[in-house]
This record gives sequence, structure tokens and C-alpha cells, in this order.
Amino acid sequence: MPKTSYAEKISDAEVMVSGLTKNLSRLTRRGVDEPFIQSISTLKLESVILNNDQESLKAQLKKKTEELDAKLDEMMAKMIEARKLVKLEIDFALWKECGITDKK
Repeated sequence: MPKTSYAEKISDAEVMVSGLTKNLSRLTRRGVDEPFIQSISTLKLESVILNNDQESLKAQLKKKTEELDAKLDEMMAKMIEARKLVKLEIDFALWKECGITDKK
């Protein structure tokens, strides 16, 4: 069974609150009262706020990941260039000092 999304859960809570409110007179003998319904409604509103915060954080994370990827690409390009220069100018025996473990 697929996992229910946050939006679906929030929507389900909204429908539940509406249904409980409309049928409150029939449900009071089972312990459902106005404070109970209000607690579900309050939790739904808090969930909406938290879900919005989470979506904002996801967007920020995506942006930071793109920035990190760009910096790492730039760094790797410089390292490739440096590796070539080390291989041209430094004796094979000293390559390890620069982190190069190639055999040739």
C-alpha cells in the first residue's frame, strides 16, 4: 500500500473535522465533543504550517546542493589541472606528496 502524502493526511483531517462537526449530536455519546474536534482542527493547522516550513527547507537544501555541486566541480577541475602539472614537473617518487598514487 503506498504511503499517504502529508497533503493527503491534512486533507483527510479537514474532511474528518467537517464530518464530525456535522454529526456531533450522534457522536457525543461516544466521547466526541467540541474540544475533541477543535484539537484535530488545531493539529491540522499546525501540520499545515510545519509542512510549509518543510517545503521551504527542501527548496533551500536543493539550492545549497546545487551550490555545493558547482564548487566541487570547480575544485575537481583545478585538481585535474594540478595533477597534470605535478606529473609533468615533479619526479614520480614525489607524486604521493601531492596525493597522486598513480603508477605512471
